[in-house]
Amino acid sequence: MRDFDETAEPAGARPDPSADADRFVVQEHHATSLHWDLRLERDGVLVSWAVPKGIPPDPRQNHLAVHTEDHPLEYLDFHGEIPEGSYGAGSMTVWDTGTYETHEWKDNKATVTLHGRRVDGRYALFQTRGNQWMIHRMDPPADPTREEMPTDLRQMQATPGELPDDEDAYGFEVAWSGVRALAFVEGGRIRLVDDDGNEVSGTFPEIRAMGRALGVTQVVLDGVLVATGPDGKPDVERMARRLSAKSDSAVRRLMASVPVMYMPFDVLWLDGHATTDLPYEERRKRLDDLHLDGPSWKVPATHAGQGSALLEAARAQGLRGVVAKRLDSPYRVGETTPDWIEVRA
Repeated sequence: MRDFDETAEPAGARPDPSADADRFVVQEHHATSLHWDLRLERDGVLVSWAVPKGIPPDPRQNHLAVHTEDHPLEYLDFHGEIPEGSYGAGSMTVWDTGTYETHEWKDNKATVTLHGRRVDGRYALFQTRGNQWMIHRMDPPADPTREEMPTDLRQMQATPGELPDDEDAYGFEVAWSGVRALAFVEGGRIRLVDDDGNEVSGTFPEIRAMGRALGVTQVVLDGVLVATGPDGKPDVERMARRLSAKSDSAVRRLMASVPVMYMPFDVLWLDGHATTDLPYEERRKRLDDLHLDGPSWKVPATHAGQGSALLEAARAQGLRGVVAKRLDSPYRVGETTPDWIEVRA
């Protein structure tokens, strides 16, 4: 299925009988759709599955695993770019590697224990239909305190007001005009939900790439979708045009003329754990650690103790205003709270 004159992928060689056996690799594959390739060394080849949502860390969730063709052993450490026009075109990186033990191996089922840097535990791979398999973690969760991602969170709302007297106790952000939206990201896929509880993912397909950039990170973000005008400032009329698009073709046409940026400013849940009880200052640090800076998404700056200066700058630029957020405040799901104060410019 590959032209090895066109791609740097390994073509395969005769296996070395002296080489260590029972190795595995998990590769993160940014192809047409993001997925992870699990490859187990067996009988001189790498038996392979494409896992769209990654290796499950919890036995409560099974993940689809699509059985693909065997690959040569050189794929154990292959990483690089597969060129356009080639099968599986896109970038491939080694996400994890190690050794494994075989407990059972049949045509329709394999039970193994993986010993990697990021994946460690017993897993079952079992066929459901044709090349469709599932992968199930048989051991307890790697993190016993891990929780399932919530699906029904609602945004915390700011109280209108004036700048606080004790500015040093607050972080200040620009109040962006746009569509407030929670982003639920899992397995490289993203679901956007507005403040009325409506899913708007299909209206803003350019934000899907943020999910792919996050890879296996599971996170719930709070932010705002902003449509900008030629001057780079938020434009509510242009956002209304995006929201009025009723078909996929209309959305695609508007993507070029009405670009939208997602500005995540808070993190509510991260890799199996709620972060809402953490103080705002700590949540912002965890958000910054995600390094969300892409073509259609960017974490806006926060300014500790600089409310007056930021409000003056917002006025000068014709922006909506600023939001003051107490540095020690938790995220109060679904509440309107004085811990956040929106100050109009």
